[in-house]
Amino acid sequence: MSDHTPRLMDALDAFEEGIYIISEDYTVEYMNKFMKTHFGEGVGKKCYEVLINSDKPCEWCKYDEVFGKNETHHSEVYLDSVGKTFSLSEMPVINRDGTRSKLSIYRDITRSVEQAAKLKSSMESYQRLFKHVGCGVFISSKEGRFLDVNPALLSMLGYQAKDEFLSLDLATDLYLRPEDRREYQKIIEKKGQVVDYEVQWRRRDGHILHILLTSNVRYDTHGGILGYEGIVVDQTERKLIENKIREAHDFLDKTISCSPNATMVMDMRGGIKVWNHGAEDVFGYSADEVVGKMSIQQVYSSEVSKTIMKMMKDDGYGGKGRLNSYPLTFTKENGELVEGNLSASIIYDENGKELASVSIFVDLKERLKAERELSAARQHLLQSEKLAAMGRLTSQIAHELNNPLFGIMNTLELMKTEISPTNKRRKLLDMSLSEIMRLADMLKKMLSFSKPDQESRVELDITTVLDELLLLYEKRFRENSVKLVLNLMEKPGKIFASKDQLRQVFINLFSNAMYAMPEGGILKLGTAVTSDTLKITIEDTGTGIKPVHIGKIFDSFFSTKTESIQGVGLGLSVCYGFIQDHGGDINVASKEGEWTRFVISLPLM
Repeated sequence: MSDHTPRLMDALDAFEEGIYIISEDYTVEYMNKFMKTHFGEGVGKKCYEVLINSDKPCEWCKYDEVFGKNETHHSEVYLDSVGKTFSLSEMPVINRDGTRSKLSIYRDITRSVEQAAKLKSSMESYQRLFKHVGCGVFISSKEGRFLDVNPALLSMLGYQAKDEFLSLDLATDLYLRPEDRREYQKIIEKKGQVVDYEVQWRRRDGHILHILLTSNVRYDTHGGILGYEGIVVDQTERKLIENKIREAHDFLDKTISCSPNATMVMDMRGGIKVWNHGAEDVFGYSADEVVGKMSIQQVYSSEVSKTIMKMMKDDGYGGKGRLNSYPLTFTKENGELVEGNLSASIIYDENGKELASVSIFVDLKERLKAERELSAARQHLLQSEKLAAMGRLTSQIAHELNNPLFGIMNTLELMKTEISPTNKRRKLLDMSLSEIMRLADMLKKMLSFSKPDQESRVELDITTVLDELLLLYEKRFRENSVKLVLNLMEKPGKIFASKDQLRQVFINLFSNAMYAMPEGGILKLGTAVTSDTLKITIEDTGTGIKPVHIGKIFDSFFSTKTESIQGVGLGLSVCYGFIQDHGGDINVASKEGEWTRFVISLPLM
């Protein structure tokens, strides 16, 4: 072997193609590195054992041509043993000793073969797609002519002859407005593409089509614009359907918006989706404030929301998914009370899945106010009729009793003059006379009930009236362990009233409060002004009033006091009559065993 042989072998190993040499009996004489890497060491073995692991020569082997005819052959072979495709060159070699060998060169072309196959498949797929796709496909020139179109585009635009279609001027023959073509070119050449570009085209029969264009620019090798290619989607039917849906939506939206009742739509988590003008008026929030920004739990409490949803999912309130009626009362942020009735239902999809809920709230504030006023008026009328009837009766009784009572009183006074003050009988006379005077005082109250004092009314400061009474009652409060808590306004305003009648009202309420606190307690007295009304609050921490009695305490001759003469039951009836006669009102609230509160309302001057 010459000195150059190792260098030659290194050079052959550096090749990226496989090189091997076999003798006339198929024995491998040489393999370079590429061949060894793919097929393993095979020198001394038969070539077909190395390449295909067989005991017979390879089918593609050109042994006869190379050795018999001294020809070179080229072919492509695929070897399962390595899973690759090779470009094979087989050529004869005459050795120095006169023997012959075959030199084979294997070049790996697997990737290029695969790419060629993919390209071919892609081209075939493109041709099938171009021909059979349902939407229109086009290639056009920059100047405004179609270069190629698929059958779907021809059918879409009402053409049968492709040559006729390719002769059209796009701007004038196809576009409804030529300026739309220029705008399309301006956009696509600036961005390189357009996606879902809406435009109107004209069919061959003159009908207008609504088209969506998605296309890109075609460039030459120097970056110059050749034209455009893309797809065309006919959305005429969709446009018609969209218009109908839009009209229906607009009609429904106007119907909901113009409804005087509050209409709301929420997702299943309470997020507000629809909020009409009625809801804006009732709840005080604009649609911009709530839609997509607030939940219904922020409008009224989460407890109410949970209750409503629970009732909707129960069959007992109008059927599953429905709530026919739910009285709802809550206070808005500005303090205004909202009263009304809520109906609601759940919206389901075709599979029965809950999507949203819709609620309609009817504001009943005015109606409920009118009903309460009517009920109050009826009660006042009934009370007035009862007072008038009892007044007539008590007036007759009082007048009938007065004459004999004063006769007895005068007789007792005359008898006193005939008996010494030191006589025991004198004390009995004094006791009898005292009881007669108490009875006369009762008759006076009965006459006051039947015919209140008609003394002239004057401008009064209620604080002054209360201060005078509290000065008189200070000692009694202290003796009865009653702590007084005052919350009186400095200048509440003037009222037009009878001072004696108001004094009688407060004296009665103070006495009742002390009676209700036999072991002592707290008496709260306060004044406040609301609009044009003066409110006087008297609250005690006494025994309270039983719920069954609270509706009767202003009735004539009703009393919970059972001992001696205290149980006549005219005090609060007289107070009620006085306050009503002044154009005011008196209300009571109580919790049995804890407290009682009277609120007197009088009109300010």
